[in-house]
Amino acid sequence: MKKLVNDPRRVVREMLEGLCDLHPGLALLQAEDVVVRADLPPPAARPVAILSGGGAGHEPAHAGYVGPGLLAGAIAGDVFTSPSVDAVLAGIRAAAGPAGALLVVKNYTGDRLNFGLAAELARAEGIPVELVVVADDVALHATVPPDRRRGIAGTVLIHKLAGAAAAGGKTLAEVAALARAAAATGLGSMGVALGACTVPAAGRPGFEIGPAEIELGLGIHGEQGVERAALLPADALVERLLGTILVDRGLRAGEQVALLVNGLGGTPPMELAILARRGIAFLRERGLVVERAWAGEFLTALEMPGASLSVLRLDAARLALLDAPAEAPAWPGPGRVGPARQIIAAPAPPPAVPAAPSGPLTPALRRALGAAAAALDAAEPRLTELDSRAGDGDLGISMQRAAAALRALPEAALANPPRALAAMADALRRAVGGSSGPFYATALMRAARRLPPAPGPADWAAALAEAAAAIGELGGAGPGDRTMLDALLP
Repeated sequence: MKKLVNDPRRVVREMLEGLCDLHPGLALLQAEDVVVRADLPPPAARPVAILSGGGAGHEPAHAGYVGPGLLAGAIAGDVFTSPSVDAVLAGIRAAAGPAGALLVVKNYTGDRLNFGLAAELARAEGIPVELVVVADDVALHATVPPDRRRGIAGTVLIHKLAGAAAAGGKTLAEVAALARAAAATGLGSMGVALGACTVPAAGRPGFEIGPAEIELGLGIHGEQGVERAALLPADALVERLLGTILVDRGLRAGEQVALLVNGLGGTPPMELAILARRGIAFLRERGLVVERAWAGEFLTALEMPGASLSVLRLDAARLALLDAPAEAPAWPGPGRVGPARQIIAAPAPPPAVPAAPSGPLTPALRRALGAAAAALDAAEPRLTELDSRAGDGDLGISMQRAAAALRALPEAALANPPRALAAMADALRRAVGGSSGPFYATALMRAARRLPPAPGPADWAAALAEAAAAIGELGGAGPGDRTMLDALLP
């Protein structure tokens, strides 16, 4: 697997250096892979410091959430490896004041142990520290008790709740209590993977998923999921994931929720939006009130293709914390959604010119169109062959669609030459995709404007010149550039 890295042993440090270069509100500790806010007030004036972290490879988590109203600092380990106790302790020392620090940790053994020991060491130094463990993955709900579940993308929502509470002046005990309550009873997540990811130092995927397979509940480090299954449509996947979350969390009609659609690193925004579309609709169909929703990459697994869905139970207090001001490189904003999708009617086209009876040139125009259509049909194999060498091979089929559109023009469209060319432009614009349709339609429209109702040879020549000029303007080509202009202007 090719990677845009230098030394695999330095990917984490160089990634954090780049992040801090891009965002001057962040600072990097000199001897540790720890990012903190560059604008922290003097220790005595600091609110409760919210810190998080874990192995790298989940970007933008967690350093991307360092900023006002969110995290005071983030500690990164090597890729998929928990940060050291010393690194966590350095982060606590750098960010915390007398108000103390809350550590928000995903439920993995290494993270719990190293953050937990660092918390004990910090307490021994006189720094108040609390630990909140997020275990939001419901995939293995049938076999794994809640306190042993994995922590995944829902952790980001706990960052936001805790960060806003701390910024609002709540005490360490208060912030820890509300974060624990949200994580324990209000938050559920489940993911699906379409493929594996590659740790830079390994150079190869850690496992394989077949081309027509998915794995439901696969962990963000490649841990085994709950089921291998055949690839499902996006809507069916959303229903499976959200259905499991709703049952596990006991969410009922009438409750308010927030939805987080998270890409795992290799899923394009197009697909995440499709998941969000069905996710919002599915929750509403079950009587839930979707107050906030986001879609994007929040906590990834390197370049893994797939996504996870997280649902957070809301009340007025949690909703206010989600909406509280926050500024961090990866936080997208409030995520407000309307009660329904807004659909606006498309503007109506200009009124059609009243149909005119056929004119004296109508039979000749009909014969010309028929001859042109027949020529296009006959040329389909050759056009397909040529376009397969230089393009995507669809030109022949496109020209057959053009021929059918020309044959379908009504008699009224052929009342006179300019009307016929305008009708041909409309027909080809609708029938022919790609670049060919716009070129032909533009040329015919320009020629139609140039022609009088009863044109002579000079008018036809001028119209052809106008058509060629329109193609050149639209495509930026000229004679000799090996385009259709070389045939139009021999």
